[in-house]
Amino acid sequence: MNRHLWLLTLCQGLFLTNNVTFIAINGLVGLALAPLGWMATLPVMGYVVGGALSTALVARTQARFGRKASFQLGLVVALLSALLCAYAALTRQFWLLCFATVVAGYYNANAQLYRFAAAELSAPAWREKAVSLVMAGGLIGAVAGPNLASATRNVLAVPFAGAYIALAGVTLLAMGLMAFIHFPPVPPAQKNQGGRPLAEIVRQPVFIVAAAAGALGYGVMNLLMAATPIAMQQCSLPFSDAALVLEWHVIGMFAPGFFTGHLIKRFGALPVMGVGVVLNGVCIAVALTGVDLMQFLVALFALGVGWNFLFTGSTTLALSAYRPEERDKAQGALNFGVFATLALSSLSSGVLVTTQGWTWLNLGSIAPVLLTGALLVWLARQRRATSP
Repeated sequence: MNRHLWLLTLCQGLFLTNNVTFIAINGLVGLALAPLGWMATLPVMGYVVGGALSTALVARTQARFGRKASFQLGLVVALLSALLCAYAALTRQFWLLCFATVVAGYYNANAQLYRFAAAELSAPAWREKAVSLVMAGGLIGAVAGPNLASATRNVLAVPFAGAYIALAGVTLLAMGLMAFIHFPPVPPAQKNQGGRPLAEIVRQPVFIVAAAAGALGYGVMNLLMAATPIAMQQCSLPFSDAALVLEWHVIGMFAPGFFTGHLIKRFGALPVMGVGVVLNGVCIAVALTGVDLMQFLVALFALGVGWNFLFTGSTTLALSAYRPEERDKAQGALNFGVFATLALSSLSSGVLVTTQGWTWLNLGSIAPVLLTGALLVWLARQRRATSP
C-alpha cells in the first residue's frame, strides 16, 4: 500500500460522486423533459451506452499513451460533458441531455479501469486488497453524491442544473489528484509480445465467469438502483428519502471494500461472489414485501453489499485470466460486457418501472441472479474436475 494507491482511491471516490449524482438526478431530469414517460431513464442509459461505445477507444488510448494520460483525458471529457448536461437542463433540451450523457460515457469507461490499475500499484501478494481498497473509495461518492444532488437541487432556476455544475468542480479536483499518481508502465519486452488473441482469452472458463458475473451483477444492481428514485416518487416519497436510500445503497456498495479483499484472500473469489448472489436474492425478497421507506432502504443496502462482493470478486478472478501484455484488450472486453449489460438494464429499468411498476421490476431481476449463481457453481465444478 502506497501514496499512489491512496490517491487512486480518492479518484475512485470522486468518480463515484459523479456516478451516484448522475443516477440520482438523470432519471428525474429525464422524467421532467422526456416527450414520453418511459423515456425517463434514457439519460441514464446514455451514460452506459457511451461507456460501451468507448471501451475499444479507451483500450487503444491506454495502450498507446499509458494509464495516466488516458485517465486525464477521461476527466477532461467528464468536465465538458457535465457543463453540457447543465446547459441541456437549463434550456430544457431532452435529446441534448441524452447526447451529453453518452459523451460522459467515455469518462465512465476510463474510470472503470481504476480497479485494474490498483492491482498494478501494489505488490502481487496484495493485489486483492489493493483492488478492494480502491473500490472502498466509492464511499466518498456514497456520501457526497446524494448530498450534492440535494444541496444543489434548486441552486439554479431549473431543478438539478446546479448539480451538473458542481460535478464539473468535482472533476477538476480529480484532475489535480491524478497529476500526482505514477503508474508503472508495461515492460516494453512484454508489451511488444502482444499476447494471445482475444478470442482465445475470452474462451477460458475463468474469463467467461468473471465477465458474466461482473456484467450480470452490475446489470441487476443498475436495473434496481436507476429505477429507485422514480419508484419512490411514484409512491409519493420525497426526494430527500430517495437521496437517503441511494446514500445507504452506495455505502453498501463500497464500505465492504475495507474487508472484501481480506475475505477473498482467505476464502477465495468464488465463495465471496456466492454470498453476493445470496444478498441479491435478499434484496429482491425485501423489495417485494412493500414500498415503505425502510423497505427501499434495506433492499437497496443489501443490493449494494451484494454488488460489492460480486464485482470485487469478478475483478480479482479476471486478473488470473490474462497476462500483463494482454491487459488492455482483456480489460476492454470485460468492460464492454459490463457496459452492454448496463445499457440494457438502464432502458429496461425506465420502461418496467413506469409501465409495470416496482414489483415486476424486481421479479424480472430473479432470472439474472439465478444465472449468476449457476455460473459460479459451473466454474467451481470445472476447477474441482481439473485439480490434481
